[in-house]
Amino acid sequence: MFLVGAPSHTLPRLHILPLLLLLQTLERGLGRASPSGAPLEDVVIERYHIPRACPREVQMGDFVRYHYNGTFEDGKKFDSSYDRSTLVAIIVGVGRLITGMDRGLMGMCVNERRRLIIPPHLGYGSIGLAGLIPPDATLYFDVVLLDVWNKEDTVQSTILLRPPYCPRMVRNSDFVRYHYNGTLLDGTAFDSSYSRGGTYDTYIGSGWLIKGMDQGLLGMCPGEKRKIIIPPFLAYGEKGYGTVIPPQASLVFYVLLIDVHNPKDTVQLETLELPQDCVRRAVAGDFMRYHYNGSLMDGTLFDSSYSRNHTYNTYVGQGYIIPGMDQGLQGACIGERRRITVPPHLAYGENGTEITLGANKVIEGLDRGLQGMCVGERRQLIVPPHLAHGENGARGVPGSAVLLFEVELISREDGLPAGYLFVWYQDPPASLFEDMDLNKDGEVPPEEFSSFIKAQVNEGKGRLMPGQDPDKTISDMFQNQDRNQDGKITAEELKLKSDEDQERIHEEL
Repeated sequence: MFLVGAPSHTLPRLHILPLLLLLQTLERGLGRASPSGAPLEDVVIERYHIPRACPREVQMGDFVRYHYNGTFEDGKKFDSSYDRSTLVAIIVGVGRLITGMDRGLMGMCVNERRRLIIPPHLGYGSIGLAGLIPPDATLYFDVVLLDVWNKEDTVQSTILLRPPYCPRMVRNSDFVRYHYNGTLLDGTAFDSSYSRGGTYDTYIGSGWLIKGMDQGLLGMCPGEKRKIIIPPFLAYGEKGYGTVIPPQASLVFYVLLIDVHNPKDTVQLETLELPQDCVRRAVAGDFMRYHYNGSLMDGTLFDSSYSRNHTYNTYVGQGYIIPGMDQGLQGACIGERRRITVPPHLAYGENGTEITLGANKVIEGLDRGLQGMCVGERRQLIVPPHLAHGENGARGVPGSAVLLFEVELISREDGLPAGYLFVWYQDPPASLFEDMDLNKDGEVPPEEFSSFIKAQVNEGKGRLMPGQDPDKTISDMFQNQDRNQDGKITAEELKLKSDEDQERIHEEL
C-alpha cells in the first residue's frame, strides 16, 4: 500500500529523484533528521540485520521481491504483505513506489532487514491515502529483501569443484545425468534430486530444461560442482511454478554432474600400458581372460573382477558382452591395460538388464573394447550407454550411465566358430563312429563319448570351447548327437556340425 498516489503528488518529485538518490547513497545507514523536534528531511534507515555475504546490492532499475510490515508512529499497523501472503514484486527507482520506499530499498542485500522511517513529503504527503493513510503521516516499514535481479542479467555460473581429469565437457545435444539442490535467492529450498534418490536425466539444448539451466550446464565436466544463478526470465518467469516457485523468482542451483554422453558417441579407448612384445592382438571370436575395474563416469565403482579374485572369461565379438566392451577389447594385447569408456547405448541402454558382469555376459561396449588387445596390455575403456546398459541401467548401474573400465588382458585363446563346442585341428577321423565305439557294440553311451573326446584333446587333435567346464561341454555335445534322447548314439545319429550346416543350407536353397 505504498505505491505512488495521484500523479499530482509524484511527477514533481521525479525531476529531483536522481540527486536525492545520490545523497541517500552517501548517507545510507545513518539516515538524516532535522534538529531535535523538527520534521524529518529524509528517510531514516536502520539496518538491523545484514547478511555476512552480500554479492549484490539493489540499484536503480532493479526488480526486487520483498516482504514488509507498515505501521504508524504509535505502532498501529496499516498494511502488511505477510497478511496477504504475497510478496511485493516491483522495479525500484522508476517512480512506481513512493519516493521514501524507493530510497529506503537502495543498497539492500538479499536477506537484509531494514527499518525505514519515511516522512510525509516522501510518503503520501498532505493528502494521505483515503481510508488508510491520514494526511501528513510518518510511515514506519520493516522490510526484508528476498530477491533482486535486472533485465540485463545473465546466468551466473560459479565452479565450486572441478576434477583434475575431465574426459569431456557438456555440449548442446548431450545427454546428462546430474544431482542438484534448488533454492530461491534467499536460500529457501524448493527441490532436490537427492530427496528423490535419483539423478535428473535429460538432453541439453533440446527444450527439456529451463533456458538458464541449459546455459548453466554447458562446459561442465563429470564430477564437477557448480553454483548456477538464473534470473526469472530464463527460469519460470511471471507465472512461477506451482506453489514452490513464486512468480518473478531468481533460482539458485547447486549442481553435481554425474555423467555426460551423446547418442552419437562411440567407444573411447585409451591405452594405459602396452607390453613391448605384442605378437597377437585380440580379434572377434577370441576367448579372453581379463581383469577389470568398472566405474561410472564420476568414478563410482560398480564392479571389479579383482574383488572376486578371478578374471572375467568370455568370447569377444560373439555377443556375450555389451557392444561397447566388445569394441573396446578388440585389438588388445596380452598384458595391455586399457581404459574403455562405453556410452549407455553401447552398454545397458534404456531398459537395462539383470545380467551383470561376471555372469558370462558382458556389454557390447566391453566386447568391442577388448578386441585387439595383447596379453599383458592394459586399457581404459569408456563405454557410452547405448553400448552398455542403456537408459534403464542394471543392478548397480544407473540408467543412461557412461561406464569406465580399466582392463588388463591376462591371457587369450582362439575361440571357436559360432555354434561349435569342439573342433579338430585337422580333418576328423575317417571312421569316426568306429573309433568312438570303444567296445564295438554299435552304440556309444555317454562314457565312451566322453573318453573319446577327452583323448582327442589330450592328444592335441582337437579342442573344446575354452572358458567352459569340459564335462558340461561334452555333455552338451552328447545331447546334441543323441537325436532320440535314448541315452546312446548310433551311427545313423552321429553327424558333424559342419555336415549339419551344409544340409541346412541345402534345405534352404
